[in-house]
Amino acid sequence: MERFFDPQFYLSQLEAARSWLADNAVELSVSVGGQVIVVVATFLAARLIAPRARVVLARATEGRRLEVQLRRAAAAIMPLMLPVAWLLLLWMAMLIARQSELRHHLLTSAVSLLAAWVVIRLTASLVRDPVWSRFVALVAWTIAALNILNLLRPTMALLESVAITVADLRVSGLTVVQAMLSLAVLLWLATVASHVLERRITASPNLTPSLQVLIVKLLKTALVAIAIVIALRTVGIDLTAFAVFTGAVGVGIGFGLQKSVSNFISGISILVDKSIKPGDVISVGDTYGWVNSLGSRYVSVMTRDGTEYLLPNEQFIAQQVVNWSSSNNNVRLKLPVGIAYGADVRRAIALCQEAADETPRVLKEPKPVCLLKGFGDSAVDLELRIWINDPRNGVSNVKSEVFLRLWDKFRAHGIEIPFPQRDLHLKTPPELSLAMRRLPDASPAPGPRLLAAAP
Repeated sequence: MERFFDPQFYLSQLEAARSWLADNAVELSVSVGGQVIVVVATFLAARLIAPRARVVLARATEGRRLEVQLRRAAAAIMPLMLPVAWLLLLWMAMLIARQSELRHHLLTSAVSLLAAWVVIRLTASLVRDPVWSRFVALVAWTIAALNILNLLRPTMALLESVAITVADLRVSGLTVVQAMLSLAVLLWLATVASHVLERRITASPNLTPSLQVLIVKLLKTALVAIAIVIALRTVGIDLTAFAVFTGAVGVGIGFGLQKSVSNFISGISILVDKSIKPGDVISVGDTYGWVNSLGSRYVSVMTRDGTEYLLPNEQFIAQQVVNWSSSNNNVRLKLPVGIAYGADVRRAIALCQEAADETPRVLKEPKPVCLLKGFGDSAVDLELRIWINDPRNGVSNVKSEVFLRLWDKFRAHGIEIPFPQRDLHLKTPPELSLAMRRLPDASPAPGPRLLAAAP
């Protein structure tokens, strides 16, 4: 430690550096000059290649129905064609110099800086999340700086030395970093591939909507699982080492995610039996609307007021579900109608059928039918049965329209719609009647009176 405080130590180091520069000045200047020439030459070659590459990329993507991710990637690469071509040429020149055992420190620095800049530009264009964008930029600049300072290999060795061992599984810091980077890239590729396959599958006319959703879900799950397995295998992790660990953790996850697993299995059952598919008009409890989408955990139901309900898949298995358009869109509605006992029943039935025929949404075939259902306490009970073929446009609104037309017709033809009436009888108790008779000036006890009350 004493030499760090000795001025002679620093003077001797400076003298050694001066002697090395004096002995290697010519070779160093030639090496640096040659690398500068290579950098400039590759830049000029990239300027010639970039316009032609842009034309080729534009022709490859023009007129094709590509996914959003592919279009965004092509749009992001298009303005970066010059630095990308320059990076590829510099990288090939660096490999040639390394294989020829020539000095290539300047080429390595140029490749590191240019690669970091290209990665950051692409990330800013493709990744909209600012947190992930900053994270990728930080990783890119960190790797470039370590590579330029010749500290990348020592840093990797340091991360490799920091490790934990579980049974036969050894996990180091370098393994975790490599696994995270590999998993991020593979998951992005799996997402792009799943979107491409989803578009192909949904465009197939030979598959039912339920089968399309089922195939898309299975493909997405399989692609994500394959991405995770490949990411673990690329960093050298033996998956058999997870057997005991995942067995113990799986029991705990099974209890904690019981509802989620139940909803997932219920979603698979719904897709397999084809009981519900996107576009169906359903009612579950108090919720009435059409199926917007089928998820692995829930079913999205859109109501007529624009509210989207996310109903768990398990609810469609355990509860009664009314599918208004399962086999076809024809739906029969029953409208109860009551008329007074003094009204002309046959005339009222004819007016009910006329009101239904005048409603635009009511089908002409099958024809509307009005039946005499029975004799109630206050009214003669009729039932008007109508058919519609657009339940997605609502059921209550067409009922309201028919009732309004029926109201106008009944008023125009003097047919009364009764309201419930009750007769209330008040009787004097015998004790009170006897006490009032014994009074000298008592008037005769009032007898029972009939009072009519109408709620």
